[in-house]
Amino acid sequence: MNIAQLQQEIIRLKKEKDVCILAHSYQAREICEIADYTGDSYKLSVDASKAQNKNILMCGVRFMAETCKLLSPEKTVLLAQPMAGCSMADQMDKELIAQVKENYPGYTVVAYINTTASLKTICDVCVTSSSAVKIVGKIPNKDILFIPDCNLGAFVAAQCPDKNIKLLNGGCPIHACVTADDVKAAKALAPDAELLVHPECVPAVCAMADYVGSTSGIMDYAVKSDKKEFIIGTEISIAEHLQYMCPDKRFHILSLKLICPNMKATTLVDVYNCLAGCGGEEIKLDDDTIRDARRCIDEMIRLGE
Repeated sequence: MNIAQLQQEIIRLKKEKDVCILAHSYQAREICEIADYTGDSYKLSVDASKAQNKNILMCGVRFMAETCKLLSPEKTVLLAQPMAGCSMADQMDKELIAQVKENYPGYTVVAYINTTASLKTICDVCVTSSSAVKIVGKIPNKDILFIPDCNLGAFVAAQCPDKNIKLLNGGCPIHACVTADDVKAAKALAPDAELLVHPECVPAVCAMADYVGSTSGIMDYAVKSDKKEFIIGTEISIAEHLQYMCPDKRFHILSLKLICPNMKATTLVDVYNCLAGCGGEEIKLDDDTIRDARRCIDEMIRLGE
């Protein structure tokens, strides 16, 4: 089968088997085209919880599928590619943070959504890159332990100077590897372009940007802007998606280093095989994990309103 035929067969199977397909924005174009919903990890989880389908297929990484299960425990949640993990989410586990919490009694533990369900069970509130500043600003406690991304945490700390934010040495190795020299090189090639970067980038890179925000924030900014040229400082697939969305504008990638192998692991054939019953993995979480991990997500929803 060619790509178009495979896509048509996937569309047929998802209708036949009552499956809602979610595709993170970093997924390949051909996968996004057959998805019912696309977007960032939290948006997809909310979309999944509202969908009428009994089955959810996540084209993304494991923590995203887990978050879908937390918000929709009654649904069958499938991960298209079982090997698709997240380097950041795997950096810190429940046991490590439990020990760290002992050194910071009284601190409110804020967990980036890019964490495992197990770790979320001992955290106080969850945040996304788009809601982190707003939510941390609303937390009554001055003392915050922000995990795992120190770059996003530094961005939040700069916006919330009244908070005492403790950061750990963690984060997205893909975004964090981009340097100020990479920015200078990209600007030399596209001097008239605005620089849009994700807050998972190091502070030196964020300081050089015209806009710093979440994946969805970057895309919204580029679409709505009257500017015609942009350097995109997040996973390179976003520049491609934006080029399709805005053919009258030009989009440049900030660095070739911005390629996430975990996001690239999922293929259209993986999606087909999962729907055909010969691939993928069902995400299963025990009742205690679902109950305890939901608390920090429910608090995120409350404070994010």
